[in-house]
Amino acid sequence: MPDVAVVGAGPVGMLIAGELARRGLDVTVHERREAPGAGTRAIGVHAPVLAALERSGRTDALLAVAQRVPRGEAHADGRLLGTVRFDRLATRFPFVATLPQAATEAVLARDAPEPVRGVAVTGVSQVADAVRLTAVRGDGEIEIDAPLVVIAAGVSGRGLVYRIAGLAAHEYRDRYLMADAALPPRDDAATAVVHLDRSGVLESFPLPDGIRRFVAWDAPGGDPDPGARTARLQAALRARGEAHAADAVTHATAFGVRRVVAPRLRRGRVFVIGDTAHEVSPIGGQGMNLGLLDAAALAPLLADWSRSGVAPEPELRRWEESRVRSARTAARLAAANTALGRPLNPAMHRARKRALRLALGPATMSVFARAYAMGFDADA
Repeated sequence: MPDVAVVGAGPVGMLIAGELARRGLDVTVHERREAPGAGTRAIGVHAPVLAALERSGRTDALLAVAQRVPRGEAHADGRLLGTVRFDRLATRFPFVATLPQAATEAVLARDAPEPVRGVAVTGVSQVADAVRLTAVRGDGEIEIDAPLVVIAAGVSGRGLVYRIAGLAAHEYRDRYLMADAALPPRDDAATAVVHLDRSGVLESFPLPDGIRRFVAWDAPGGDPDPGARTARLQAALRARGEAHAADAVTHATAFGVRRVVAPRLRRGRVFVIGDTAHEVSPIGGQGMNLGLLDAAALAPLLADWSRSGVAPEPELRRWEESRVRSARTAARLAAANTALGRPLNPAMHRARKRALRLALGPATMSVFARAYAMGFDADA
């Protein structure tokens, strides 16, 4: 029997598995997917995560392959509204580190055991002083027992531990288009740029090797044909002066956004972290980081429990309270970002520009930067 069984081999699951293994625990990881995901979704790693992973050596490994983004700019109607200076924050890592999610996962998986793939967990139950996972592998059903279990299986694992109807979920009406494009050298190669025009937001984020990630608001009900999606994103890029990017984009993906924040992250010996417990809009780039901080803060507590045989109850209560509080903070920020990026009529658009100029002024810019860099997370 392993000391800890982890369900889910995404970035959050692999991080906690590696952190537990690094502390000498026997850990197994079970993943329903037969192969790692090929897509790149979350790209930004924020300062609190970099600080939390520094002792393990993962921070140096991430920064060796990441693009450091020290600043962001807000534009509207072709003009600069203001600048967000991450490089002026009082933090050890005054920047956002960006890299494809596959590269992030490779670093986070250091010290973690190879996941057992093709295992679809279907049930979780308490048995004496252990937890039993019921799962399907191939054509048969199997059982996996462990004294402690961590569920980090993303949205698909939520039904294992929560009554879905009892969780408050908000489906946003907003839709977005996304693509990565390799571009020639440019003056703002290390700057994140957000265009807030009447037709909605267009975000542009640097990645390593001259690649940029573009995300544009898309009207609900748009033609789902891949060619039509790509054409809409190309048109949004050209409208903001990104003709080179429009020419470089060959396909676009589409996604919607949702908000779910579970009020509890623990049931006895079962712990729930990452998107399984809290799902926030990716506009703002905090979802993956939220889950990584869940894992980094939980790992030493589970290691202490496993070694001593005694649950550190006060510390576990504080962990749960702080992570739920942080998830609610991230959800509020994500909701504000989502609302900020919607199309507006002329009067409301003018008001938005005035408000942003004030928010990005000398007196308040540092607060804005701290919020976007997860400086208000309880474990920052």
